[in-house]
This record gives sequence, C-alpha cells and structure tokens, in this order.
Amino acid sequence: MVEAPQTEEGWFALHDFRSIDWDAWRDAPERERRRAIEEGISFLNHREQVSDADEGDSGLFSVLGHKADLLFVHFRPTLDDLSAIERRFEDTALARFTERTTSYVSVTEVSGYVSDEYFEDPDAVDEGLRRYIEGKLTPEIPDDEYVCFYPMSKRRGEEYNWYDLSFSDRADLMADHGDVGREYAGKIKQVIASSVGFDSHEWGVTLFGSDPTDIKDIVYEMRFDPASSRYGEFGDFYIGRRFPPADLGAFLAGETVPTGDGEDGGAHGHRGEGGRGGGHHGDDGGRGEGHDHSGAGGGSAHGDHPHGEESGGGSAHGDHPHGEESGAHHGGEQDADDGVSDEEIRGELADLDIYAGKPHGEDVYATVLYSEADVDELFDEVEGLRGNFDHYGTHVKTAVYEGRATDRAAVVSIWDTASAAETAAGFLSELPGIVARAGEESDFGTMGMFYTVKPDYREEFGDTFDDVGEILAEMDGHVETDLLSNVEDENDMFIASQWEAKEDAMAFFGSDEFRETVEWGREVLADRPRHVFLA
Repeated sequence: MVEAPQTEEGWFALHDFRSIDWDAWRDAPERERRRAIEEGISFLNHREQVSDADEGDSGLFSVLGHKADLLFVHFRPTLDDLSAIERRFEDTALARFTERTTSYVSVTEVSGYVSDEYFEDPDAVDEGLRRYIEGKLTPEIPDDEYVCFYPMSKRRGEEYNWYDLSFSDRADLMADHGDVGREYAGKIKQVIASSVGFDSHEWGVTLFGSDPTDIKDIVYEMRFDPASSRYGEFGDFYIGRRFPPADLGAFLAGETVPTGDGEDGGAHGHRGEGGRGGGHHGDDGGRGEGHDHSGAGGGSAHGDHPHGEESGGGSAHGDHPHGEESGAHHGGEQDADDGVSDEEIRGELADLDIYAGKPHGEDVYATVLYSEADVDELFDEVEGLRGNFDHYGTHVKTAVYEGRATDRAAVVSIWDTASAAETAAGFLSELPGIVARAGEESDFGTMGMFYTVKPDYREEFGDTFDDVGEILAEMDGHVETDLLSNVEDENDMFIASQWEAKEDAMAFFGSDEFRETVEWGREVLADRPRHVFLA
C-alpha cells in the first residue's frame, strides 16, 4: 500500500455563499430594509470579533458574477461552532433577503510534506517552524483584499493517479509546484484546507491578494506544472473583495465597497477579547496534498513556501493583520494622520546636503523590534526564523543588533514588500523579551540603517557616537539615542534616535555638530548611511 502522509488538523472552515433576492429587497418597506441592515451588521460584527468562540476569525466579501453576491468566511475551533453560526444567521432579518447558493466545509491541516520531524518528534522542531505550522493551522483573514476560492482534488484516472505515486514522488512534485509560489511572496496569501470526507472535493483553496491580477497569474502559471496539469481537478472559481460589515448598507445600495469610511461599525480588523488566540497568523494556510501555491521550502526549511509573504505569516502579515499590534512598521511609509511624509523629510534633508536614502534603495521595508532577552538566546531564535525567511524571494536581511547605550537588543528585518515585512513582524513579535517596536516609543523617530564602518575606524566611530550622545542629551525634544551593532558583523551598525517631534530632530540635523559628524563620517564609513524614518 502506498504510504499516506501524516496530518494534523487545526480550525474548521465554512465558506458560505449567499445571493440577494433583489426583487424582494426593492419591494420591502424602508423600515424592513433598515432592520435587515442593522441586524446583518450586528451579526457580522460579532462574528468578526469572534464573540461566539474562544478563538477563530471571520470575514465578509462581495462576490462578482452570477454564482453569488456575498461570501461569509468563518474559521472556528469546532464544527459545532460553525453550525451555530449558520443557525444564528437565519435568525437575522437579513437572512430572509438571501438565498444560499452553495457552501464549502473544510479543516486546515499540515502534513508530512511540511516536516516529517514535526510528526515524529514534535519537541525537536525549532521554534520558527513551530510558529509557521501554527500559522497554517490557525490562519487569519487579511483586511481589504481580494479573495479567490475554489475546491480541488487530485486526479485518480487510469493514466494519472496521484494516489498511486510514492510519498517521495508526491513530495517532489509538490516541492516543484511550490517553486512558482516564490515569485508571489508578498503578493498572495493562501489558506489550504482539507475537505476529504467533508465536501465534494478534497481541498478548499482560498487565495488573498491586493491585486486581483496576481491571483489570476499565479493560478495560470500553476496550471503548467505537472502537479496541476497531470493531477489537478478543479471546481468552480469565485472572486470577490473583502469589506467591513459597516458597509453592508452601501453594498446593498449598489455603492463601491469598501467605502473607506465604515470603520465605526466594527470594521474587520477589530478583535474582541474572545478573538483569535491560537498561533501566529501568517500569509499562508494549511498545506496538505492540495493545490499548494507555495515555494518548496516555505516558511520553514522543512516544508512548503507560502506565497503570502508574506507570513511568513503572517499575517500578515495582509495582513494585514500584523500592523500596529504586531510591531510592523514600514520604512518609507507614514500614516496619513502623521501629517508628514518621508518624502517631505527627505526633501528637507536634501536641502541640508544630507543623504536620506532607504536601505538598499527606495523599495524595501524595515521592521525593527526591541528585546530585553539575553542576546545569545535571542540570536538563536532569530537564526531559526531567518532560515525560514530566506526561502522567500522578498527577504533582504534579518539580523540582531546589540545596543551600546542601552541593555536591549534590536531585531532588524528588511523586506522588498510591505506585506512581507508585516508578516515577518508577526513572527518576530513572539521572540523572547520583546518590549517595543521602533517608532512607538515617541512621536518621531529616525534610524540610520547600515552604517558600514571601515574596520580600522570602528572604535573611533563608537567614541564619536558617545560624544554626539552627550550633545543629544542636552537638546530639546530628545528622548533616546543608541548605537547598535550587528552581533555577526561588528562593522555593521545603526543609530536609533527617538524624538518628541519632527521639528526637534530636524533641528539636530541642521546643527553644526551633526554637519561635522557627517563630514567626519565620510572618511570612516565604507558606504553612505541610509535612513529610515518612523513616526
């Protein structure tokens, strides 16, 4: 008998597709429509806040085409939880205006394709892989993204029968199949859930992405891979867009959703106290023998490679789910409420003849988290995660930096895409001793990333920093500044500086002391410093 891979199951999933009875909706009195919207919003808010269970996630999507109008996606720990959700919806005034066109029931899973070691000796699995697997079993639904859902099975024909192949042959095919997914890291997130014995196909595949053409492209490219071209069989495809419950009235009125102003109604992204739980919520979902779009090494060196990196996760990243709460922050982006953009700051520095490029050019994103854990312990944990990150094409660099003026260390992770950085932050936020993320401790922060010092000037560079630090301590609006060096390369440093306001920091950049330091730095640095601004 051909060996079947071991599996472990996580959350159960319900994809609930609904069409609107538009004739009934138009003919209904205004008070009935208003009640339906209010009860629909309340029901959906409570599902997204997971007030009905200890953990899980839910999301609301519009659906294009004739097959449905709305999609409710629910992840919960038990099938009974999903059954209760179905029945509670039927009690709402909105339900009478809807008809279920189809549904799909499945459960997230990981299998031996990800890691034989996980099943043979779980205690021996490194922490990075463990978090990756938790993210597959307990996925989070990204905010404000397009969704594609389709069921699929592996072929059992006379010429090509997936289940007649040996485990090693199947594993090789899945690894090759996942290589395509590497090109979509940071663009696509996936959840692969098993429906063997639950529904009409063997897996339900849910893809999330901010650009719908990325969804088309990855599915198209996968069709040419033998794992799909020889062994894949697919059901109907559905495409839609997530929007917050508060926009339900706008959706029913024919407006474009999400509207961008529906946050007050408990928009998606908010979690109640009874909310998620479970592990890290990555950019990937569970991978069984399904139509995995992942890269071969996945979020771990042992398994598949989710193209969501984001997640890695994560959540994220999306994702995403790992914004302010997870500690993600994007070098080069500012929130609209900040009232100041990086480009404005860079322009001001250019007027002062100060270079303010980002790390490795203009299109990378930095996540920095501070930890008070022992540096050696922290490095061991980061090294495991970094091995996983390296499987992603969007990963630039992850390293541990040790402080000079403070006792804490910094974990710096650089990525090509914002969503990948967000997802990585979700993993990094679970490292030991994490106390803060860069930029959250003050109203304005700046980081000079990658001060690569010529070895002969390393000690002198540190002494000069001490002198500058004394000047900074006397300046108005200064909170804290520290020089941190890479524990693997002591010539690789960055300066993290926190200020009460942008104006205070700019006053220092315009000072004679800073100008003299810059002039001196040109002699001792192997490259120009590249700055990332945080606020």
